[in-house]
Amino acid sequence: MDSASLPRPRTDVVLDLMPEMTLAARQRMALHDLRDCSRLWRLSWTLAWLDIKLRYRGSTLGPFWLTLSTAAMVGALGVLNSVLFSMDIHDYLPFLALSLVLWGFIGSLVQDACVCFTSAEGMIRSVRLPFSLYAARIVLRNLLVLAHNVVVVLVVYLALNTWPGFKAILAVPAFALWLVVGLALAVLLGAFCARFRDIPPIVGSIMQMAFFVSGVIYKPSQLGVHEWLLDLNPFFSILEIVRGPLMGVVPSPLTYASALLYSLVICVAAWLMFARVRGRIAFWI
Repeated sequence: MDSASLPRPRTDVVLDLMPEMTLAARQRMALHDLRDCSRLWRLSWTLAWLDIKLRYRGSTLGPFWLTLSTAAMVGALGVLNSVLFSMDIHDYLPFLALSLVLWGFIGSLVQDACVCFTSAEGMIRSVRLPFSLYAARIVLRNLLVLAHNVVVVLVVYLALNTWPGFKAILAVPAFALWLVVGLALAVLLGAFCARFRDIPPIVGSIMQMAFFVSGVIYKPSQLGVHEWLLDLNPFFSILEIVRGPLMGVVPSPLTYASALLYSLVICVAAWLMFARVRGRIAFWI
């Protein structure tokens, strides 16, 4: 094969690979990457919307097929679990609908984060764009899917005449924290999985187990005196700071503290990883 036909590495990562680069210099370059990404936010939205269009190309309902499947799951599990556990369906169904929709966003975001950079191999090798833009693309794409699935929650709330009240305002800053953590997680898992290709299946298995131990299909109050143990679960605490207010319940201070602590750990780990390996991602994919 002619050497001229081989893919060439990005020229903007050469400096980052120099051994004499200090940690402060690498962090400055990572900060510039984030700054350039913020300037290209329109491109992030366009790429995210294009992903949705390509995924459901030729489909009549498009992403609303996912909405219908979520609605079917909510209806089936809502009726079944309310009978099995003798729960009032008017109280349980809104909880289940909100839990499944929010968990769908978290689970899909984590899975997509694992292929954040490997799925964009062609663009990374050929176009000079900030690496964090691909992470933003993942977050925005899942945000668009979430916007479609919120219809299920609204229909359930409307049908049962159940509304959270003014406490729902607390979900706004919590969801903003979700977006920040999602961006950090996409950078962290994207870089890690680009280097170690065995990680995505492991993450998938972890997410399956987390679904059953994070209070998604059962109410935390069903654990009785052991309910506080859920705050040790990062998935539960991060889920609850958004789900609780939307159910008209203010999460406990321990839940907020747990969610903030885990979010801080993820963001710091992502920053250190990104600053350290940003220049190597183009060679790993």
